[in-house]
Amino acid sequence: MLRCEEVHFTPSTLGAANAIASLLSPQSLVTQTFIVVFVAQQARVALIARLLVTMSASLPGNRDLPASQYDLSTYWGRVRHSADLADPRTLVVSKAGLDHAKQLVSSYKQGTSPSMTPELWQAKKIVDSTLHPDTGQPVFLPFRMSCFVISNLVVTAGMLTPNLSTTGTLAWQITNQSLNVAINASNANKSTPISTSTMVKSYFLAVGASCSVALGLNALVPRLKRLSPKTKMVLGRLVPFAAVASAGALNVFLMRGEEIRKGIDVFPFESEVTKQEREAKGQELQSLGKSKKAAAIAVGETALSRVINATPIMVIPPLVLVRLQQTEWLKRRPKLALPVNLGLILTTSIFALPLALAVFPQRQAVSARSLEDQFWNKGGEEGMVEFNRGI
Repeated sequence: MLRCEEVHFTPSTLGAANAIASLLSPQSLVTQTFIVVFVAQQARVALIARLLVTMSASLPGNRDLPASQYDLSTYWGRVRHSADLADPRTLVVSKAGLDHAKQLVSSYKQGTSPSMTPELWQAKKIVDSTLHPDTGQPVFLPFRMSCFVISNLVVTAGMLTPNLSTTGTLAWQITNQSLNVAINASNANKSTPISTSTMVKSYFLAVGASCSVALGLNALVPRLKRLSPKTKMVLGRLVPFAAVASAGALNVFLMRGEEIRKGIDVFPFESEVTKQEREAKGQELQSLGKSKKAAAIAVGETALSRVINATPIMVIPPLVLVRLQQTEWLKRRPKLALPVNLGLILTTSIFALPLALAVFPQRQAVSARSLEDQFWNKGGEEGMVEFNRGI
């Protein structure tokens, strides 16, 4: 468990976490915080690589499209590309529009279209934001990354509602985890399918984790006698973040545990020259086999990106709202607290999602020697292999 490429987050690991936590006081802040810290540390198995997947890779043709019109070797290039993937305007594209976009992309991949044009870039954007890269099928609309901001707006606003009752806290945490499970299942790497039993177990464990953290901290914060009332109020507003951050990361590991246990497909990394030569011969890139270590990297990075994504959305709006509620303007207009809260969450989400998605490249390239022995002599350019991280 010391080297990042050897981390396996399995049910036994979760059992160890629970065993350690059970030794602590059940109402201690250390106990509640332990789950957050433990999961976050497990998520740091991520390795930095330099490619980003395109969903258009699932369409027929041996000629690959350029990964993006932006420079994906830079963080800001990936941010701009991620903003395209998260653009909600792609949600209103009709089936005919999607079919036309797929035809344009396929014509390029099959060599009919000689070069990229503005229309082809737009078609690629539609395909990339709609289709799953492994199956080539449209992701169910509410669970696409382009719908992430809209799908999460109401749920996040509900969780961040001040002075929620116990019933309200439970209801919103269950709703949030239900949405998370659906998004994870819809966007996971499909080379290792998730069984229904695993999905159900993962769901209930994630719901239990988020509700336990939320209710535990809600009960604990008011008992912190050394803190001022203002500090207690601020900490109370941040309880949903602790619950979402811990359960969000845990959710990814639970839902995609099969990938870690069975492995995901890895492919030899190609230079542009090698790729062009293969395309000229009409050959497709073949999988080298399934790697458990690649799966650990992929799932770990996804879990950490969920925590990164939750941080600004669940921290900035409640803190700003606390400040605004102290102003005379909002005191005289208490009914505006809800629309103001929604506006803060929406604005933060629009900017936070691309920033979080861009932290780790979607299609990873790592050294073959960082994976199992069977891949050591099968690496492509510079001894590298690549795989789809999933979202």
